[in-house]
Amino acid sequence: MRRLSGAFRFEARRPLTRPKSGRQTEYTRKTIVETMPYIEVDVPEQQGAEIRTAVRQFEVTAEEAGQRLDNFVHKHLGDIPRSRVYRVIRKGEVRVNGHRAGPDTRLQANDKIRIPPVRVRPPEEIGRPSLDLQERMRKAIIYEDDKLLVLDKPSGIAVHGGSGISFGVIEALRALRPEEHLELAHRLDRDTSGCLIVARSTAALRIVHALLREEDTSFEKRYLTLLKGPWDLGKKRIDAPLRTDTRVSGERTVRVDASGKPSLSEFRPVQFFGKRATLMEVSLLTGRTHQIRVHAAHAGHPVAGDEKYGDAEFNEAMSELGLKRMFLHAHSVSFDWPEGGQLSVNTPLPPELASVVERIEHLPRPRSRR
Repeated sequence: MRRLSGAFRFEARRPLTRPKSGRQTEYTRKTIVETMPYIEVDVPEQQGAEIRTAVRQFEVTAEEAGQRLDNFVHKHLGDIPRSRVYRVIRKGEVRVNGHRAGPDTRLQANDKIRIPPVRVRPPEEIGRPSLDLQERMRKAIIYEDDKLLVLDKPSGIAVHGGSGISFGVIEALRALRPEEHLELAHRLDRDTSGCLIVARSTAALRIVHALLREEDTSFEKRYLTLLKGPWDLGKKRIDAPLRTDTRVSGERTVRVDASGKPSLSEFRPVQFFGKRATLMEVSLLTGRTHQIRVHAAHAGHPVAGDEKYGDAEFNEAMSELGLKRMFLHAHSVSFDWPEGGQLSVNTPLPPELASVVERIEHLPRPRSRR
């Protein structure tokens, strides 16, 4: 197919012209259109128009009870961006027992779920995660039992497909293990590396989610991060509520706000690098979006390599030492199973972060002024 292409300039000229007398008084704007010569360019034929699904009705089984509504809908809609899932829920098009419900609604056995028609890609065009991504996820598995998988997620890979991303960790794992029912138990930012739990059954997922929701629980998630400057607050619990629904230029931005959700983080210094930086261990007591990054910036010590909440000058200095990503690594996860037994998994800093620490250690200390 060929399409004509050209450049246009639309110019509104003033003053406004008055119409001829005898007609109803109104004003119109003169518009002059100038065109440049047309050239022909080849435009590829559009492929893969989306198809519209029918209304679907489901009844929540005992095995599915306890799931969040957004996870339930996403599972039944298949490969569509989560942003679209949230949109249809928030518009009230998804109904639970005939009523509107929020994305975080916990479903009960025998709940009736109505999922509206949505536009999806034809199954033959959805494709599959690349063999390279599948192999990377296979090698990333560092722990496995009959309930869970734990991965050492590499930085730069999203945990699931979404806006502009076709496939993530969970899609690759499902392609590797099509006979299993795999679900993310929690999330990590795309640029964060480290321990990521994947449930192998709905029952295991429900238990992990219950542990994550309880404040007085054995569940611990610990991160290693490099922060700007000398941390002089000792072991510090930061209790600063976070608003996670703010958008700046269409992009989600989290900020400390009294009207936000309760958010608790514990910071503990691990290694000091003079006035340059401090290696910290952070324990999350709640799990808000970008929580460590925003709490660290709020304390005046932003995360190295954080382009959204960080310090540009500090990031540049760390870049000169070889830092090419955000310095945030989920290095351990542990909890007690309600029926007995414990899960405890940890993973060291990946080489690209460990090498930055080593370079900082060998930098000459600045001379003190006399």
